[in-house]
Amino acid sequence: MIRDEIAAYEPFNEQERRDRELILHFLDSNPDAFLRSNTLAHMTASAWVVNPARDKVLLVYHRLYDSWSWTGGHADGETDLLGVALREVREETGVQHLRPVSTAIYSIESLTVDGHEKRGVYVSSHLHLNVTYLIEADEHDTLQICEAENSGVRWFAREEAPLASSEPWFTERIYKKLNEKLALLD
Repeated sequence: MIRDEIAAYEPFNEQERRDRELILHFLDSNPDAFLRSNTLAHMTASAWVVNPARDKVLLVYHRLYDSWSWTGGHADGETDLLGVALREVREETGVQHLRPVSTAIYSIESLTVDGHEKRGVYVSSHLHLNVTYLIEADEHDTLQICEAENSGVRWFAREEAPLASSEPWFTERIYKKLNEKLALLD
């Protein structure tokens, strides 16, 4: 069960410690935590996608955030967040040959989402309570833009990937952390 996996997850830093506690509290207090109908916060899953040599990271140019970013999306009622992360990688990049480096959680984050319009409907500011997985992808697979979500898909050198983001908080707090953790696996 994903709640147990989150509870057992060993935080990498203070951000993860605090966010894990926030996520666990929210899961325990909100039976609809996996649904977007919970407009305060809901569960999401992301993937830090690397090539088998782990020297490249696959990013998408996200239309909403106007920035290069990882892949990911809403749970929409699914509690298999690894499955959600894999589905999102396929949908957003076109890459079909994927392999979880591990089925274990790679990272945990509480992410703020500013209010925005989606398909002509205003979505209020809210939190994405996010679980990230480390996924290997075949860098020779054909990349494909998902018009509804992004306007670009590209491999970046591992050290360049965080700098591709135009969102300073993601660059400093999330993407650099994901690469630091990756360096520990080398």
